[in-house]
Amino acid sequence: MELNGIKPADGAKHYKRRVGRGIGSGLGKTAGRGHKGQKSRSGGYHKVGFEGGQMPMQRRLPKRGFKSHLLKYNAEVTLTSLEVLGAAEVDLLTLKQAGLVSQMIKVVKVIKTGELTKAVKLTGIGATAAAKLAIEAAGGSVA
Repeated sequence: MELNGIKPADGAKHYKRRVGRGIGSGLGKTAGRGHKGQKSRSGGYHKVGFEGGQMPMQRRLPKRGFKSHLLKYNAEVTLTSLEVLGAAEVDLLTLKQAGLVSQMIKVVKVIKTGELTKAVKLTGIGATAAAKLAIEAAGGSVA
């Protein structure tokens, strides 16, 4: 194999269609655009979602839903992760230092996923009703 002999695989490359180059090309005169109308003009087309003046779909359908921008400051911690952490007293700072929640988190809630055997005292952290029962059953408390 020589450098002057390398070429792309058959069918990998193909020529771009050149329109408006005379009758013999098959794409002369109107260049595949048909006759008259907005789509035949240069620069003439509609915006995305335009339906010819009819009320567009995205405006006919009702607006729905809302996502609070404050959700990025909330986090959840499981009973399993509290078990692994192994601290007797847990607060927001402890969780941040352990890497269980990110640094920008402001509100943390414990959810009942997994088991808890160690007594854990939560301060400044919320818990679901089921998680609270599990923590108190293990000898801990939620403040």
